[in-house]
Amino acid sequence: MITIISGTNRLNSSTLKLSRYYQKQFAKSGAETTLFSLEDLPPNLIVSDLYGARSEAFSKILTIIEPSEKIVFVIPEYNGSFPGVLKTFLDATKYPDSFQGKKVALVGLSSGKYGNIRGIEHFTGVCHYMQMHVLPLKIHIPYIRQEINEQGDLYKEETLLYTQMQIENFLNF
Repeated sequence: MITIISGTNRLNSSTLKLSRYYQKQFAKSGAETTLFSLEDLPPNLIVSDLYGARSEAFSKILTIIEPSEKIVFVIPEYNGSFPGVLKTFLDATKYPDSFQGKKVALVGLSSGKYGNIRGIEHFTGVCHYMQMHVLPLKIHIPYIRQEINEQGDLYKEETLLYTQMQIENFLNF
């Protein structure tokens, strides 16, 4: 089972659109996926689920994450890195049960010209610390609003080529 994590809690984000695109592409390959958006985090996460506490709402999220064999993180650029809510989400999960030993793919996006290169590198360090296995082919999509159409599909040839390559590599990873 592959879980795709939309790495922001911003409503109606390009990150969620790109996550849904990845889900459609995995489905075309016959892979079973689940999509989890950080939009669905409990609003009181920082008081209810950190430091050993556990809410019923977050416990349900763990039933999605923990059985996943592979995880795709779709991560927007926030202030030259990844969103703080993504780190808070990781901190709230059970360590090592939730992520240790899992295979992950990283997809960065931004509204600017770098496609979250720095944020993906920062997040790679976190993944390594948590003993995840990171697919070497990391995707960076700059100017996301010019890359994705109204239907939520990527359409530029070069981006299609690299995202499909990443998906195929991840399925064989």
